[in-house]
Amino acid sequence: MAKHAKLESPTRRAALASGLSVILTGAGLAVGCSPTGASPQELLNVSYDPTREFYEGYNSIFLRKLKIGDGQGATASINQSHGGSGKQARAVIDGLKADVVTLALAHDIQSIADRGLIAADWQSRLPNNSAPYTSTQVFLVRKGNPKAIRDWSDLARAGIGVIAPNPKTSGGARWGYLAAWGSVTQTGGGEGAARDLVTALYRNVPVLDAGARGATTTFAQRGIGDVLLTWENEAQLALSEFPDLGLEVVYPPASVLCEPPVAWVDGVVSKKGTLALATAYLRGLYEEDAQDLAARYHFRPRNVSVLARYKKSFPAINLFTIEDAFGGWEDAHKAHFADGAQFDLIMRARASLKAP
Repeated sequence: MAKHAKLESPTRRAALASGLSVILTGAGLAVGCSPTGASPQELLNVSYDPTREFYEGYNSIFLRKLKIGDGQGATASINQSHGGSGKQARAVIDGLKADVVTLALAHDIQSIADRGLIAADWQSRLPNNSAPYTSTQVFLVRKGNPKAIRDWSDLARAGIGVIAPNPKTSGGARWGYLAAWGSVTQTGGGEGAARDLVTALYRNVPVLDAGARGATTTFAQRGIGDVLLTWENEAQLALSEFPDLGLEVVYPPASVLCEPPVAWVDGVVSKKGTLALATAYLRGLYEEDAQDLAARYHFRPRNVSVLARYKKSFPAINLFTIEDAFGGWEDAHKAHFADGAQFDLIMRARASLKAP
């Protein structure tokens, strides 16, 4: 596992493997020795915060599958860029040459597709709506859970310090916000009650970090707050990163089914000639070895047999979907995250309460 410093690592890293020869033919990927002098293939994976460690491992798996050449052919290397999912999507729109994007939510990839950089049918090009694994939103609390935090309503109690990233920049933050809202509406409560809970929750947030990894640093390393609202895999990683802190993961009775999707960026791979490498890279995420690696990094695998092997690692909770609770990501974005929507109204109300 990563050392503590990896929680504050640079946002871009090169894969460890190199010197692997590939032959790219048509839309497929054949492996073997390339002609002498062939140009190296570089792939840039633009991803969200908590996937750093998983993709470092996956890159090695993927590159090992390529047949080692004679050292004179083209080489393949994979670079990574990480940050808040919304911020990453905007970077690609603004010109970051991502071959593939592996982001936190479908709306972020769709925003890139809306600019013509990704094909309109991107979500149907890979299985499971192009989401190779799932996750959910959970609570990370201090040793012994001294504030007795068990459910979403506890995050809205007076005197509870909640650490969460900013939904304007972080995909995980949007999932967390919607998980809190849906925990009310999907268990019999109305929209007004959901708004009251989420408003009270964000009044308890002293720091809105740009991304999930920054929020983990604020909670675990800086010691701020009573509870961290975060991805399941990020919470589990923090347990191994900071064993001396005695942190505990709390699973609420209900939460959201997070489905982080992936896509190759047509406008980039067509110009770079990396379509075959990019498609093979993303399709490989569905293979059993990659699914097993995902499970070991606490992402919930799609592969049924792999999921069964790791059943004890993924407690069963009531998970609702964005479609069931909000009608899909387009509707959720318009109602909650667009300029002037619910989140902005909540933050304005919070600011007015803090004003002198």
